[in-house]
Formats: sequence, structure tokens, C-alpha cells
Amino acid sequence: MALTARIRTRDGWAVSHAVVTLTDMTGTQVLRAEADADGVVRDPTALAPGAYTVIVTAVGYAPHAAGALVTASGRIEAGTVTLARQGSGSELPPPGPWTIDPAHSGVAAVAQHLGISSVRGRFTDFGGSIEIAPDDIVNSRVQAVIRAASIDTGNGMRDTHLRSADFLDTERFPEIVYRSAGLSPAGPDRWTVHGELDMRGVVRPVDLDLSYLGTGADPWGGTRAAFRATAELRREDFAMNYNQVVQAGIAAIGTTLRVELDVQAVQGERLPQP
Repeated sequence: MALTARIRTRDGWAVSHAVVTLTDMTGTQVLRAEADADGVVRDPTALAPGAYTVIVTAVGYAPHAAGALVTASGRIEAGTVTLARQGSGSELPPPGPWTIDPAHSGVAAVAQHLGISSVRGRFTDFGGSIEIAPDDIVNSRVQAVIRAASIDTGNGMRDTHLRSADFLDTERFPEIVYRSAGLSPAGPDRWTVHGELDMRGVVRPVDLDLSYLGTGADPWGGTRAAFRATAELRREDFAMNYNQVVQAGIAAIGTTLRVELDVQAVQGERLPQP
């Protein structure tokens, strides 16, 4: 082959829709080739020896250009070309649908107790989906649904109270739903997810501080991506105004909640059967 190249993202994934264009020193296009499903470009076009410019483009990625020299053999090996996400310089998993795996994910909420310590709870029944946009990554979306009655703090009496109308009111509002409306970069592998939280019949804007932890293969033949996200909520914003004041005017329960999400998502629209 006269031209060979491998097109990859920063975390090593193939960019299957990449296009390689070769121009000579006058700026004239002498070759145009598309990558295959593995992000590999191979083209047999005979090339005259000399200096050229290799330009790699792909929708959603910043273009890459570099000089190259065709030898007397008429070959040019561009090697591995790494493309960065358009505009942000930050990374997310390959585009397409991803499904949250509840068995390997966690949804926790932490509240201050008596002003000196914290009480941690978790939700045991939840699910959701992520859509990584193929064009502009900031258009990616996430939706998650939590069964409110699945709250578990390790204390049955406290959990019953949290399910009551004083707090989650799970009989009237059995689901907690989060829907994103886009995201913006906040640094390398960090994002701010902009969305709305529907809890206890109240819908409020809630932003998540998201960290992308990486992507890799799993033992069942699938591909997984890992994320960690946090947010802070004010209880009164969701009509949870119950409290008990103890000595010195200290509230038994803090007015804010810290939400902590540890998420594994599987590539595709459904979870594989292990």
C-alpha cells in the first residue's frame, strides 16, 4: 500500500469515520481515503517522491495536519494519528448509546447529623442510559430513574421515616428522575452536566460535577466506561422541610445533601447477560 495510517482517539479508540487527505507542496489534493471500521486507512494510489501534507478530519474532532515525506519506493506511512475532541480537549467514551449497570454502580446521599457527623444512605434500585453525541460532544445526554423507596441507610426506623411524607413521600412520588440537557467541559476528563431533577413532585435545575475515569473491556465481551459525579442539593428546594432542633439551636439533620454517583455504563442499548 502506498498510504497507511491508524486513526485513534486519545484513549485509543478507532475513529472509523475519519478521512485522510494528502496534498502536495502546491496545496493540490493528490489523494483522499476513508478509514475502515478499525480506524485504519490503506490506499494503493501511486505517489511521486517528495514532501506532502497529511490532513486527517472526522466529525466531532479537531483536524490534524502534519508534514510527510514520500520516499523513492512511493510509500508513506503516517503511523498512528491521534485526534482530540472538537473544541474542548476533553474526552468521553466513543459515541453512541450506553446503559448504566446498577449491579456495578452506586447512588449515595450524605447528610450532616447533629452538626458533627454524617449519615450516609444509598438507593438500591435504579437504572439509566447515556447517549454520547457523535457530532458535538456537548450535546450528549443522560437519563436516570431511581426508585425512591429503595433508600437504605442501614437503620429500618430511619428508612421508614425517610420514605414518609416528611421526606421522599414515596407513596405519592415513587420515582426520582434526572434528565440532562447537555454538558460543558470543566477540565481534562471533567465535565459539568446540566440537567433537571424531578424529586417529590418538584423539578429543579441540578448540575453534576462529572469525572470520566476511563473505558475498558469487561469479562463478558462488552465495553465499559466509568464515571464519578457529585452534586449538592438543598432539601427545602424539594419541599423536604422537616427538621428537629436539638440543644443550642443545632438542627438534627443538615439542610443540604451531598449526592455521590459511581457509575459503570456498558456500551449498547441493553446490558449483556453474563
